[in-house]
Formats: sequence, C-alpha cells, structure tokens
Amino acid sequence: MRLTPDEYRELDGRRITLLGMSGVGKTRLSNMLRQEDWFHYSGDYRIGTRYLNEPILDNIKSQAMQVPFLRELLRSDSIQIINNITVDNLHPVSSFLGKLGNPELGGLPLTEFKRRQALHHEAEVQAMLDVPDFIHKARTLFGYPHFVNDAGGSVCELDSPGVLETLAEHTIILYIQATDEDERELIERAEANPKPLYYREAFLDQQLAEYMRIEELEYVAQIDPNAFVRWVFSRLFRARLPRYEQIAETWGYTVSTTEVARVRNAADFDELVCMALERERRL
Repeated sequence: MRLTPDEYRELDGRRITLLGMSGVGKTRLSNMLRQEDWFHYSGDYRIGTRYLNEPILDNIKSQAMQVPFLRELLRSDSIQIINNITVDNLHPVSSFLGKLGNPELGGLPLTEFKRRQALHHEAEVQAMLDVPDFIHKARTLFGYPHFVNDAGGSVCELDSPGVLETLAEHTIILYIQATDEDERELIERAEANPKPLYYREAFLDQQLAEYMRIEELEYVAQIDPNAFVRWVFSRLFRARLPRYEQIAETWGYTVSTTEVARVRNAADFDELVCMALERERRL
C-alpha cells in the first residue's frame, strides 16, 4: 500500500505490517498500540493457536509419555494437555521448532528438525495470508478501527507466491532497520540466550555443512544445539538484511530502530509512519 502522508492521516482505518528481525521493537510497538484502539495481530500467535496447535500438543504429549506416571494418566484420558499460548507468551511455538543437534542436550535429528521447519514455514505463510480476514474481523467483530500486523522475523524468508503481494495490498509495510549499534546488541543478546530459529532449507544446508567442517564433526548428533545457534545467528541476521531491504524497496517503507525507540504512543507512531512516507516520496 503506497500513500502520501496526507492520505495516511485521512484514513479512518490505518493498517500496518511491522517487519524486521526479532528484537527490533515490533512487539513493543504492537503492545503499545493495542492500548490505543489498534488490533494487534501476532503472526506467531496465529501460527501457534491455529496452524501448529496440534503438532505442538503432540510434541508436548510425546515428552509427557516418557514419564511413567504421566503416561498412564494420558493413556486413560485422566488428564488433558492444552496450549496456553498468548500474545505475550509464545514459548510453545519456539519449543516446538526446537534446535538441531545432540538429543542428549535437547537437540533434534536433522530429518525431524527439517520436518518442523517445513511445518512452521507453511503455517507462517497461511498466517500472513489470513491478514485481510483479520483486518475485516478487527473492525466488524471487535470494533477496532486500526490494525497492526506484528509479523515474525522470518517473513522475509517465505518466498511463497502471494504473501508479500497480499500484505502490500492490504497494509503499509514498515521495515524496522537496526542501526549498527543495535545490530551488534541484537546479535550479542541472541548469542547469550540462543533460541530456536527458522532457516530456509538452502541456507541451513550450507551453514550446517560449513559448521561441521569447522568443528570437525561427522554426525549432526554431535552438534551442541546452543553452540550451533550462537554460531549461525549472525550469519542468519546478515543473510536476511538484503531480503528485508528488497521488500521495503519494492513494497514498503523503512524506519530505524533509533526512530522506533522514540515512539511512546499512537500519535508518535502515526508521525513515524508519516515521516517514512514523506522520506520515500522525496527519493
């Protein structure tokens, strides 16, 4: 969606997709806007509650079945396991995605890891294609005039026909670009607390082969899951940057993490969007 600042200000319903790596401020902005009459659509929440709900539950049950006491209760339908996924608690989604490597350290075999990656990919595609329906629901069912799509950091990796076109048709795509200082901080934070990540299969295959060569490993089961995530994160970050930039150049607009950090309320956010629209108009 391409608009001038004046056209944006005149909208009775503002619709934004926030794009960028995890940690750049997408969810902070979305949570803030949620307090001021914006509908907060979380891509990860939609993935976990709609498209990966059953696989996530199956994963939890498989762990519970390894405990004799819980196994008997599950088999006799004496207990029920449910997902307690909320917009502010998406841990079940990342725990399902998992990490690659030594099963004794909580890692997954390569085949199972890739299976889960593929499920997540398809779920994220569907969650983004659901955006138009939720824009309609937000207004007609819940009474929210404005809509913000808090997209996952891996949206730039989807390479699926129609996803970006759909987002660009129905929302203003706003890419939050990390400054050099914030980029270093994001990488340091990710290395200090390695979390499950989504990788394009070609990227994963290339990086995995290089990691095993450097570490002189013969089998994936020899990989320390956290060590691999720490090693690969900066490479993933930099591999995604040109993808984000291409999306912003083709479909949307760019703001910096420094500019986002100054936003304190919905009025500030509207000014941020207008600044990005005006900056693009002058190029």
